[in-house]
Amino acid sequence: MGRAVTVATCALNQWALDFEGNLQRIFRSIDIAKSKGARYRLGPELEICGYGCSDHYYESDTLLHSFQVLEKLLESPATQDIICDVGMPILHRNVRYNCRVIFLNKKILLIRPKISLANGGNYRELRWFTPWSKARHLEEYFLPRIIQEVTGQETVPFGDAVLATKDTCLGAEICEELWAPNSPHIEMGLDGVEIFTNSSGSHHVLRKAHARVDLVNSATAKNGGIYILANQKGCDGDRLYYDGCAMISMNGETVAQGSQFSLDDVEVLVATLDLEDVRSYRAEISSRNLAASKVNPYPRVKVNFALSCPDDVAVPTCMPIQWRHHSPEEEISLGPACWLWDYLRRSKQAGFLLPLSGGIDSSATACIVYSMCHQVCLAVRNGNADVLADARRIVNDETYIPEDPREFCKRVFTTCYMASENSSQDTCNRAKLLAEQIGSYHINLNIDAAVKAVVGIFSVVTGRTPRFSVYGGSSRENLALQNVQARIRMVLAYLFAQLTLWARGMPGGLLVLGSANVDESLRGYLTKYDCSSADINPIGGISKTDLKNFIQYCIENFQLTALRSIMSAPPTAELEPLVDGQVAQTDETDMGMTYAELSVYGKLRKIAKAGPYSMFCKLISMWKEICTPREVASKVKHFFRMYSVNRHKMTTLTPSYHAENYSPDDNRFDLRPFLYNTSWSWQFRCIDKQVNAL
Repeated sequence: MGRAVTVATCALNQWALDFEGNLQRIFRSIDIAKSKGARYRLGPELEICGYGCSDHYYESDTLLHSFQVLEKLLESPATQDIICDVGMPILHRNVRYNCRVIFLNKKILLIRPKISLANGGNYRELRWFTPWSKARHLEEYFLPRIIQEVTGQETVPFGDAVLATKDTCLGAEICEELWAPNSPHIEMGLDGVEIFTNSSGSHHVLRKAHARVDLVNSATAKNGGIYILANQKGCDGDRLYYDGCAMISMNGETVAQGSQFSLDDVEVLVATLDLEDVRSYRAEISSRNLAASKVNPYPRVKVNFALSCPDDVAVPTCMPIQWRHHSPEEEISLGPACWLWDYLRRSKQAGFLLPLSGGIDSSATACIVYSMCHQVCLAVRNGNADVLADARRIVNDETYIPEDPREFCKRVFTTCYMASENSSQDTCNRAKLLAEQIGSYHINLNIDAAVKAVVGIFSVVTGRTPRFSVYGGSSRENLALQNVQARIRMVLAYLFAQLTLWARGMPGGLLVLGSANVDESLRGYLTKYDCSSADINPIGGISKTDLKNFIQYCIENFQLTALRSIMSAPPTAELEPLVDGQVAQTDETDMGMTYAELSVYGKLRKIAKAGPYSMFCKLISMWKEICTPREVASKVKHFFRMYSVNRHKMTTLTPSYHAENYSPDDNRFDLRPFLYNTSWSWQFRCIDKQVNAL
């Protein structure tokens, strides 16, 4: 009869414009799928060119090279006897579309353009593509000559349709369409589609994975069916980390789960499922069947091929499983670590350099690099030849095998404590002990000579010598002297990144890591062009609260006991003079707000879309037990003054791993002016009026 269908989905670590590498990873996924008996293979969104091409989508080269890759796929024996579903951009009647190209045995069955484009947050698909707005409509697409020569087809169907095989019916969704209120799978399911596919380019955000899983399972819980999701994974060239989680679901339950974080470039999930389970599930949902009798039918592209075998009674089928979610601390340990590994190997550098201050932020960054080293050793132990080859190239040793994370860390990670006369011995000791425990190559240096030289130049030119406020100087002098120290640290960080390996007789250079957290960036509590200025920043999208929890996780899971004293110490910049040998400056006093408050402000400003007045209105209720309305008003005004005064710093923010939906990243996620009227006179007057009324 033919009822057990075997389907495959995958998570691929594609790289924008890496057509050669992308093609090889697609071939590998098809080979694995076929070897496991799959008759249908689904890949991630825009997998041929890589999702993150951005304005390269405008270029005809991107379209040309995508078709050249498609040609290689079509003519290869590897793609025979399996329906292949790949993603690429296509120009149809001079309009660019984000498409799925579905083919079988050198024939293109259907080109399905994306209907709902992702255009919020980090996504800008409407900038490059046009959504297909002709529901249940097919047109002829005239193939390029290089494809015609392989397929023997002049035109193929282009539009919103479904595939009817000998044994079932398949319908495609593309990423955002699953998240849309009127997802195509609803109407497709009512029209008899039994297998839904979704090719995604969905990136990691802390605590987001469950939402994606819930959406997939709910897609078939009410309507029945099989749902297959493929996703991009890894860093494909920018701030985002695509977190895999390929999955297969049936009738509202997960039957196959892919990893969220791993160093495997190709991961394939295969499941065998019984179509009769879908049909019997749907049979008793009377409301669904009544709606189905009135549905507007989809065009069906007939396919002379079956996903099942005629004699499959004894074929075992997959059973539901319980999805295992990572804790936020595990996500921080794994996501940025995988992102760093992709960046390191693809940038062809020899490692990282981190200014390690002995505080929570730089220590958390060091722990993420240490976690990366753990992941590399684990992948090599599990037989990942790609990771082993990359590790050998990075350390410049063709016989090297990374087995011990601490030993590998010493080869690829340099930490540097940059002391000044304002640094305490406590932070120096904390940094040194942590470096010893993770195994990094650690440098201690003193910046006082450089600071005195720079301030000396100013004094020679102006005849004036600035002083710290504790010595009678003004606030302007005090801030300038702090900034000089911070900026000299940035200059030295890059000098040592370029030449440390040279001085040690080793080839290559190091990438400089920044360690400003998302809350400090939002408030602007950082010096422009200081050590927050780096090549990349793995914690720039993570809150201080989450970082503290992550440090506790590292104490327990990596046995890094040095972190205990770092956790208990108050955060400080150590840029002002010590008092009796002890630190007198603390971050929260300097900022005039706590990190916990900053996290609340950040979420209200970005996620809740709250301006000053709306934020005040929300907080008088949220904080009614701890603050009077007048105190709330004062806090809100102070935050918006500081945020707007410092917004210009976001234009030069180091590219950071995107992990929070309230990130102030000015590149494309949080688009705001950087020259504000910082008095907010109208807005603050509205707040004052409400305070007086209360």
